[in-house]
Amino acid sequence: MTLVPIRRPWFPTQLSDQLLWIGGLICGIFVFVAFTAPLGQALGWIPNPQDFLDFPIHAPPSAQHWFGTNRQGYDVFSRTLFGTQAALQVVVVATLFSLILGVPLGLLSGYCGGWLDRALLFFMDTVYTLPGLLLAVTVAFVVGKGVVNAAVALSVAYIPQYYRVVRNHTVSLKNEVFIEAARAMGASTPRILRRYLLINVLPSIPVLFTLNAADAILTLAGLGFLGLGLPPEVPEWGQDLRQALDGLSVGVWWTTLFPGLAMTTLVVGLSLLGEGLGERLDPRRLR
Repeated sequence: MTLVPIRRPWFPTQLSDQLLWIGGLICGIFVFVAFTAPLGQALGWIPNPQDFLDFPIHAPPSAQHWFGTNRQGYDVFSRTLFGTQAALQVVVVATLFSLILGVPLGLLSGYCGGWLDRALLFFMDTVYTLPGLLLAVTVAFVVGKGVVNAAVALSVAYIPQYYRVVRNHTVSLKNEVFIEAARAMGASTPRILRRYLLINVLPSIPVLFTLNAADAILTLAGLGFLGLGLPPEVPEWGQDLRQALDGLSVGVWWTTLFPGLAMTTLVVGLSLLGEGLGERLDPRRLR
């Protein structure tokens, strides 16, 4: 009797695997582009060439300028390429900063309860009710422009989300048998938070992280569109879209299409990655 090998399809068949595969591929491409963008300067892909090159203004896409040029004579392909680097820098710093603050506060509030829980819950719920873009604009007015400042402005809107998710998980777990046993054995509060509670709330963090990153891309573009994001010399998609509005009335479509397409593709990739992680980490959602 001969055994016939089972051929597995090269593409995953389950929905969660497909979402992870497609979203991870899209995000991986953008991460690769962000890391290799500085190498493009050796090939002539320069985002701010006005000091030493004379590029034509509003030139359509061609072999020399793949995505055309904008009203300043900047190469749109170069601006889109380096805009990936700026967007990922700000988004990663903002989401990590929100995670570092929101997760410990949620653990402490949910486990300790009392006046600390009520005070933190009231403050976080108040911040959470404000629109994210409006809150980011307000903070950006105070802290000013820059990569770190833009990340701080974005993170203020996402800290309550991490806090709420972690606190709710902690409240549902703190009276479980294994927590009661740890307290009876003399485990300290920091040890219980770190050893028994944090490990149980971690599966919900990657999903929230990817979805917040997708939302942060759009919020950063909104800040750049309003002129409150990164400095003008830093390539950024929202800022480029703002500068490209004047060209739409005269048929210059390429200055808005390519930055907008890059931003939309990255947001879709992060959203698919988050949905795939949610399906994999929560078996009850599998169909």
